Order: sequence, then structure tokens, then C-alpha cells
Amino acid sequence: MKHLKSWAIIVAVTAFATGAQAQRPLTTAMPCFQAQRIVASRGAAVLGTGPYTYDRFVRDLSFCQVNEYLQPAWVPARDTPQCFVGYRCKTGPRELFDF
Repeated sequence: MKHLKSWAIIVAVTAFATGAQAQRPLTTAMPCFQAQRIVASRGAAVLGTGPYTYDRFVRDLSFCQVNEYLQPAWVPARDTPQCFVGYRCKTGPRELFDF
């Protein structure tokens, strides 16, 4: 019975980890317009930007906290090294060139 419980835990953890990866589309594997469409249609999305990097991108300020501001966000895509996908929500003082 102990083995069965161990296997059940392993299967559950593996399924959770696989599901988490599936929820992070990789921008470098898709054309720019597809990455833009994901953010625009969902309003907010976590996108993988490299093998070990990811970030949350938003369509507009309504997806940020009250004390946050928008910072334009570009990501690498399959067809371009700099694809504008939307914005990041940032806290703290604004940087000089952010709008």
C-alpha cells in the first residue's frame, strides 16, 4: 500500500509540473503576432521568453495593481528578436524613458 501511495504522489507532482509548463507558451517558438494575440486575448499571460526565463505580460493597466504602472515589453519571437507584446506591471519610481 505504501508503494501505491508513493506512485500516486509522483504521478500527481509530474502532472502538475507538466501542466505548469504547458501554461507558459514559449515566445521564441512562435511568430510575434501569436505572442501578441495571446496577451491581447487573455488580458494577462505568463510567457516563456527563453529556456529558463518567463514573465507576466498585460494588455493594459486594468490588469495591474493600483500602485503599479505600465512598462512596455518586448520579447524574442521566432521571427524577430524584439516583439512588442504589451506591458509589464511595475512598482516603484518610474524609469526615465518609460511612458
